[in-house]
Amino acid sequence: MMKDIFLRVDELEASLGNLHGNFGELRLQIKQLLEENQRLQMENQQLRNVLRRETAAQASDEATDEPAVVKGKDKASAVVGEGHDNLARLYHEGFHICNVYYGHLRLEGDCLFCLSFLSK
Repeated sequence: MMKDIFLRVDELEASLGNLHGNFGELRLQIKQLLEENQRLQMENQQLRNVLRRETAAQASDEATDEPAVVKGKDKASAVVGEGHDNLARLYHEGFHICNVYYGHLRLEGDCLFCLSFLSK
C-alpha cells in the first residue's frame, strides 16, 4: 500500500515536470509570436507611411503635369536615376534593398549588402 502511494506520487511528479516543460515551450512560442507581431506592425506602419508619401507625390506630379525628362538627360537615364533614388530612400527608411533580404525591415543597423548595392 505505501509502495503504491510512493509510485503514484512519483508518477504525478513526472507528469508535473512534463507539464512544466510544456508550459515553458508554450511561453517561448508566445514570446516569439509577440515579437514577430511587433516587428510586422512596425514594418506595416513604415509601408503605410511610404505609400502615403508616394500617393501624395504622385498626386502632386499629376497636378503639375510636368514631363519626366530631367534637364540635360534623356528619359531613360532619368528613370534609372529615379529608381536608384527610390531604392536609396527605401534603405534610409529602414528597409533592405539587397537581393538577400529585399523588402524586410532592417532591425540591426546598416546592411553591407545594401550599402554595396547603393555604391554601384
